[in-house]
Amino acid sequence: MSKNQEDKSAESTIDRRGGELPLHGAFHPSTDQQGTAPPSFAARVDLGGAGAFCSPDTPGMPLPSAKTAWDFYSEPPGGHQPITQLESARAGLITPEMERVAEREPHLTAEQIRKEIAAGRMIIPANRVHLSYELDPLAIGRASKTKINANMGASPVSSGTDEELEKLRWAIRWGADTVMDLSTGGDINACREAMIRNSTVPIGTVPIYSMIFGKKIEDLTYDDILRELENQAKQGVDYFTIHAGVLRAHLPYVKDRLIGIVSRGGSLLAKWMIHHGKENPTYEIFDDICDIMREYDVSFSLGDGLRPGGLADATDEAQIRELETLGELTERAWAKGVQVMIEGPGHIPFDQIEYNMKIERRICHGAPFYVLGPLVTDIFPGYDHITSCIGATAAAYHGASMLCYVTPKEHLGLPKRDDVKQGCIAYKIAAHSADIALGIPGTRDNDDEVTKARAALNWKKHFDLSFDPDTARAYHDEDLDVDTDFCAMCGHDWCSVRISKEIQEFMSGKDEEYAWKKSRVSDALTPEQREILEQRGVLSPAEIHALASKTKEAVGASTGHKAVCHSDLAADGEARELQAGGMAGHETGGKR
Repeated sequence: MSKNQEDKSAESTIDRRGGELPLHGAFHPSTDQQGTAPPSFAARVDLGGAGAFCSPDTPGMPLPSAKTAWDFYSEPPGGHQPITQLESARAGLITPEMERVAEREPHLTAEQIRKEIAAGRMIIPANRVHLSYELDPLAIGRASKTKINANMGASPVSSGTDEELEKLRWAIRWGADTVMDLSTGGDINACREAMIRNSTVPIGTVPIYSMIFGKKIEDLTYDDILRELENQAKQGVDYFTIHAGVLRAHLPYVKDRLIGIVSRGGSLLAKWMIHHGKENPTYEIFDDICDIMREYDVSFSLGDGLRPGGLADATDEAQIRELETLGELTERAWAKGVQVMIEGPGHIPFDQIEYNMKIERRICHGAPFYVLGPLVTDIFPGYDHITSCIGATAAAYHGASMLCYVTPKEHLGLPKRDDVKQGCIAYKIAAHSADIALGIPGTRDNDDEVTKARAALNWKKHFDLSFDPDTARAYHDEDLDVDTDFCAMCGHDWCSVRISKEIQEFMSGKDEEYAWKKSRVSDALTPEQREILEQRGVLSPAEIHALASKTKEAVGASTGHKAVCHSDLAADGEARELQAGGMAGHETGGKR
């Protein structure tokens, strides 16, 4: 962003009622500042400081920590070679991975990325082994765009390696920035290996699942823990969820919860501690764990083993005390040169989301926060991708760096292929919405292009620019398979956008790049679009077949239900003519 753009973004704007708009000096999310909207209402950006892209603090919120990863750094002895991204950043080195992240995050320079990593506010989860395969490095941190994670993995009752690989490809197709393999059944080791070798995005795991596969949690030993971590690091896992923050002293605070411990790792380690009368083993050998992770540059995702499993248990004593321990572990990991992000809840009432984001920012010194949802209500099983992406949008706006998706199958079963798509799309919406609100430069550019295509009533470009063109096209053609200057919602005579195009004073749709003058028949449905309409079940099989195999003659004549959208007033009768099948003189799309 240029200095001129920055100054313009920071200008105070007065609204017509005489009050100042709540501008704080954030950047504008549109590169060219198109349209008439004011810039972002987010806080002034402090790249290189504690406040990168974040919301203004509501009065009473915890202030950022004054410390960074630099405060837990000791000068290495002579001859020390940096291994991790954190060590390289501290040594002033810009790695190839930092360069690649700068290409993917054009609002940041490689040097800014290096500084954020050195401060501990950003990580590049990139195991050195995975880098030798197909990994395309990315950054997680509040100075970068918000990332999303997709969970998957075989279970004892469902799925296997082939299905999980298909879901991996599907998740990446629909925008997952990282994927966690949470397999608890089948050939766990082979499934993990296959996912790493076939993934362009970072792969995370919860290693304790494999540590106790085929044995009781009570039989877990320190050697088992270190052996499995070494195995997974050698395979190329990019980040480990380690629930080392759950301590024996925290367990009494769980007894009055409505739902107890909902984290698998947290519940397993709680059972181990109660059985043995000892401290959490991953806490006890944390330094040894750090040594293994440093060797391969595996990042920590310090797990929230005491996260709330319902609104009634949110922001309670157990959750906050564990977070305090995670802050301590963050300091210890940074001292060892290991990258860290923190996992967060879960289920949080909407009014408590900002506090949760900003108490982590303080306790964990700005380490990236990776949250599950959070869900803002508990009464919509089957729709929890929606209840959670509402909370996820708020979480990202208030400081979370990565959002772990929730699918419609959350709380109900293992997500299938379409559940993965629905979860990814819901969370891409949440992440993208937050990035625009935060004023990350350029994040609104594609939205503005869609707006210009809509203003011109250019349906093809409208769909081509959208995140999911197949669904947009299928939904449109379900009611009206003609690309004309109105849609089926309003019809010709009531279309406000069409009317605005005719008002010369401002003439909506004036961008020449998107202008088009002739109506056209849309292409026949693709197999993907046909499947979408079949799943919806609105049209009959015959109607869908007509859309999927239509010719000039078939359009309109074979699907009489569409004739309701023509104009009774338009002099040229174009819409009526198109829908009746009279195509002479009009453009057609694609081959017939």
